Amino acid sequence: MKIEIKAPAFPESVADGEVSLWHKQEGDFVQRDELLVEIETDKVVMEVVAPEAGRLDRILVDVGNTIESEALLAELTPGEATESSEASSTSATVEKAEVAVPMGPAARQLVEEHGLDASAIKGTGKDGRINKEDVLAHMADQAPAPAPQPAPQPAVMAAPAASADLSEPTSERIERRVPMTRMRARIAERLLSATQQTAMLTTFNEVDMAPLMRLRSQYKDQFEKTHNGTRLGFMGFFVRACCEALKRFPEVNASIDGNDVVYHGYQDIGVAVSTEDGLVVPVLRDADFMSIADVEAAIRDLGLKARDKKLTIDEMTGGTFTVSNGGVFGSLLSTPILNPPQTAILGMHTIKDRPVAVDGEVVIRPMMYLALSYDHRLIDGKTAVQFLVTVKELIEDPSRILLQL
Repeated sequence: MKIEIKAPAFPESVADGEVSLWHKQEGDFVQRDELLVEIETDKVVMEVVAPEAGRLDRILVDVGNTIESEALLAELTPGEATESSEASSTSATVEKAEVAVPMGPAARQLVEEHGLDASAIKGTGKDGRINKEDVLAHMADQAPAPAPQPAPQPAVMAAPAASADLSEPTSERIERRVPMTRMRARIAERLLSATQQTAMLTTFNEVDMAPLMRLRSQYKDQFEKTHNGTRLGFMGFFVRACCEALKRFPEVNASIDGNDVVYHGYQDIGVAVSTEDGLVVPVLRDADFMSIADVEAAIRDLGLKARDKKLTIDEMTGGTFTVSNGGVFGSLLSTPILNPPQTAILGMHTIKDRPVAVDGEVVIRPMMYLALSYDHRLIDGKTAVQFLVTVKELIEDPSRILLQL
């Protein structure tokens, strides 16, 4: 009796998916819960595992094909592998070892373009997964050493050849065309939609990070020891500050649905995370009830899941407000784009020592620019400015966050 291997049931927000990688070939024997195939959707990469141990008889959908929810992918005959069949399967797998090596779409594209042996590349991701940086590092290691220059020869005067084409270019101008991944195409579509269908405006302010940096320096070691290795960063304070500000200015936490305004009585904060396939925004549910340690631990876990493409649809849907930290990449100032149907997003930036006036004197302080992009259809300029000033005041006096002042 054969077992049908089907795609997962996609949520309503995901119309279809694309088969991006088969980890097994026809005739291979697999164990229960062993990874068979990866399916890339607009938001996440889903993994399909073997429901039982057995032999993979038929693969019905090739890599690159588009499938719908619960589509039939393959057929599997249950049963344990015999010694002879295991040897046969192992032999077939060795011949195409590069197919079974786990790697991201960007890494796989580089391997295919340059004809690399994936089994020779050391993966630094989770469970040995190969990412784009691993492939580039391998290519750099394999690059041939420059040939030794020949000894100089005596100059010989010669007449130029009559047939020489002096207009021929001396170097190549290389171009390559590759299709967008489904996730990148979807991100592009949403960003374009946000700029075209919202009245987006950005207001700026700057925050003195000295008090928060002193607090972090004083307690970071004790914090990490008390909270089982969770590091004390800045995101926990900013998320908590945003939660307090959102309670005071509910319009910033609202969304527009047609002609209705939906006010949310909770704070689900999206945290923008950069991956090799694009920007994703996992959500911290009920962030207003989370401590700073809870926020830091959750952001770390979601970041690792995003890197390893383990985020679920539920972890990436919803959200009432978003925080994006471009400062980790060195951004000094930017205008973040809204994440519809949300109506506001806070952009953090890099910390720079700048001269500022304090009590009539010019002093050097570690300053950060903050940017709040908002939908002017719902949020007035006064509300946006007051919200940003509230976040600034809470960060410059972190004790107010703990005391909810």
